Amino acid sequence: MGGLLLEFEGSSPHLSFRLATLKTVRHNWFAIAVATLLYFLLGGAWFEVFLPPWLGAMGYVWALAAALVLAIFMSWAVQVADAQTVVGGLKVAAWTWFGVVLTTWSTEYAFEARTVQLLVINTGYCLVGMLLMGAILGGWKKRGG
Repeated sequence: MGGLLLEFEGSSPHLSFRLATLKTVRHNWFAIAVATLLYFLLGGAWFEVFLPPWLGAMGYVWALAAALVLAIFMSWAVQVADAQTVVGGLKVAAWTWFGVVLTTWSTEYAFEARTVQLLVINTGYCLVGMLLMGAILGGWKKRGG
């Protein structure tokens, strides 16, 4: 098992690090493409509802490329976590959002004195989109395999 470990020898603790052996993954590229497209379309609808012109300022090509990278990462994370069910994909997505998106955006928003309402709108889109991706990538099974 890999990871950072706090071990005790006698009365003095020390840290040790063991390298993790990563699982080989085989991406389902069609599921990744569908998850990417749906996340991208959700973004267009999400920001249309909340009106800020973020997507137009950012550029559609960049937004689509970012969604693709996220879908590939989510595919990898679901497989490494051995969570290849809809519920498993949802759990991986929720924990990834909580541990990465919400924490980093919250810190940035706190130091930039942005509102909690804006944080909820922006990270809410990420949460819904990542849950959608997690469900697709966790639950989608290839035919014959």
